[in-house]
Amino acid sequence: MMKPAAPLPSVEIDEASGTVLLRTTYSVYVLRVDRVAGTVRHVHWGAPLPLADAVTLPVWSEHDNSFAGRWDGVEEYPVDGGARFGVPALEVRFPDGSSPLEPTVLAVDRRAADHVVVRLRDRTRPLTWHLHYRVPADGDVLERWTEFHHTGADGDVLLLRYASAHWPLPHRPAWRTGSVHGGWAGEGRLERSVLPVGETVIGSRRGHTGHHANPWMAWDAGDAGEEHGEVWVVALAASGTWRLTAQRTAAGRTGVVAGEGHEGIELRLAPGGSHRTPVSLALYTAHGFGQASRDFHHHLRMHVLPHPEEPRPVLYNSWEATSFDVSEDNQLALARRAADLGAELFVLDDGWFRGRDDDRAGLGDWTPHPARFPRGLRPLADEVHRLGMAFGLWVEPEMVNADSDLFRSHPDWVLHQPDRTATELRNQLVLDFSRPEVTEWALGWLRKVVADNAVDFLKWDFNRAFTEAGAHPAGPDARRVHVEHARGLYRVLDRLRADFPRLRIEACAGGGGRVDPGILARTDQVWPSDNTDAVDRLTVQHGFSQLYPAGVMSAWVTDSPNPLTGRVVPMRFRFHSAMAGVLGIGGDLTRWTDTERAEAAELVRVYKDIRPVVQRGRQYRLLAPGEGPLAAVQYVSEDGGRAVVLVWRPSTAFGPALPSLRLRGLDAEARYRDEESGREWSGSTLRSFGLPLPELPAGDCASALVRLRRIEDPGPGPGPGPGAGA
Repeated sequence: MMKPAAPLPSVEIDEASGTVLLRTTYSVYVLRVDRVAGTVRHVHWGAPLPLADAVTLPVWSEHDNSFAGRWDGVEEYPVDGGARFGVPALEVRFPDGSSPLEPTVLAVDRRAADHVVVRLRDRTRPLTWHLHYRVPADGDVLERWTEFHHTGADGDVLLLRYASAHWPLPHRPAWRTGSVHGGWAGEGRLERSVLPVGETVIGSRRGHTGHHANPWMAWDAGDAGEEHGEVWVVALAASGTWRLTAQRTAAGRTGVVAGEGHEGIELRLAPGGSHRTPVSLALYTAHGFGQASRDFHHHLRMHVLPHPEEPRPVLYNSWEATSFDVSEDNQLALARRAADLGAELFVLDDGWFRGRDDDRAGLGDWTPHPARFPRGLRPLADEVHRLGMAFGLWVEPEMVNADSDLFRSHPDWVLHQPDRTATELRNQLVLDFSRPEVTEWALGWLRKVVADNAVDFLKWDFNRAFTEAGAHPAGPDARRVHVEHARGLYRVLDRLRADFPRLRIEACAGGGGRVDPGILARTDQVWPSDNTDAVDRLTVQHGFSQLYPAGVMSAWVTDSPNPLTGRVVPMRFRFHSAMAGVLGIGGDLTRWTDTERAEAAELVRVYKDIRPVVQRGRQYRLLAPGEGPLAAVQYVSEDGGRAVVLVWRPSTAFGPALPSLRLRGLDAEARYRDEESGREWSGSTLRSFGLPLPELPAGDCASALVRLRRIEDPGPGPGPGPGAGA
């Protein structure tokens, strides 16, 4: 019996040449430390190659002339200083007002088998920066971050730009970049376009991740598709203000600088002070955008999410049924109906606390509304538990209404400058979570509410962007609150979860305004959009899936006509749309007919059957919404034994017959049975000819769900790896 080959090391170093090779499952990343020049140069990022070859590879550079930046696009971490004219990853202001940096390499430290650090310092000034590289096991995602240290005894150093990483891309004749854009109730709209010469910037100046963009970008040479071609992706785990800047030079060098903050968001380093950036994540694949997504999904499940192995419960949320008009009685009535449908979690939304009769008052006063809940929340929570469901509660800890006891007691706690007019959005102001006294207050009442009411789940909302944002005390880096607020939020979430290990949390910011790998490290799921229209959601969910797995994507079935768009959609289509993620129900159950409730209960039962496949399986985007008459997505279970296909036809039109659905990720040698019809096909047939299109009801908003089960074990052998339809 042959002994299995030993795994290749994650990090390999050739001391003589200064070459460092980071090896993932299917890619390598190579850099070279040049101690003489005092810099770290990029060599290669892409398909695997051996270290013996890597040490011989040349470093590409621009033509040497007096107008060119000899290091532009070549360095791993470009600084502002010397003949460098590209976008800097690091820019500072020293106590004397000067800025240029002159880097010198101190050392290359191997911290672990998967972690290497390159330490640099300014040649004469008291500043060091450490470039961290880590290769998490079992995947293709690389992690990078940077630490800064003020090593002097006098004067502050201001960090003007302090990126997590600069990711150089290989030389290609042209580049195409992809990202998502949109706005409130229209998040996640995927767009791919040619990357022009110059700087292309996406980001948020709002103090939170934002609805208008998400902190990731993808690149290809213009020839990649969903399941073929080379793709590079860079993301940032930051929940405050952030910026990704892609630069393509006229000479053909391309790279992206990823970091928190934006122009004018300066951080002060006092003598002896340090700052650590958030992590930037990146990957390369030779197998298209779909494989890039699956690689990121895998990484988030394996290395980021707190409890990825847990099935996320079917929830019922009362907001669209009762809005602010909540009471113990109407919530109990909804809870009983939700339990009858098979819901496993009941969430009481906004309106439960003192002074909260509408959105003009009450935020900050987090005790039960005496008129609506005269006995407090515990009787409702106990009845929800008796019904067999977990109890959840909506909160918005980072916000305050001017009409609240909290604001009257602590008006200085909000993000506001005394000589500026305070801008209210949604009739509320933002509390400064960069201040320890504010986060201690928030942690205190959250602990009490969770403990007193046996709360199992928090829907954590955030309903406005920053304005007049200045940290306390004021100073040259007062706008640091744009990044420090999110760090305060992280501390509260980390401590709250440590105190209540069984508590689960959903991140929400007026929909998808705070979705990023940083918040996912501290929450269990996210709310991608306030738009619950089942047709619109197909586009939102398609964009969401580019980076984030279905197991964190909360999706609701709400009433028809939809309360936001007025669209009339059959219940089956609404459920099939929401089944593509973490199923929730948000309609007014007191108005649903017996027939509707019976249909809903059956669809909930079906979802619970496919839940492990959808929430933890591999996802394949078969047909993108808006690119044809159909949209379709497929999931394959972790063991490959089951597959789920969801197909939607938003609108009907006269035309030729629709083609079969060519499935992916199946074993070509196995046979699969349709669990509803009993029909059988081989995996090769389903991959090449395709699954015959399920019969769709006549008219607009038609949909179908197909469940396939493998019935023939193909025996030992390699599975369908990235190059085989995975």
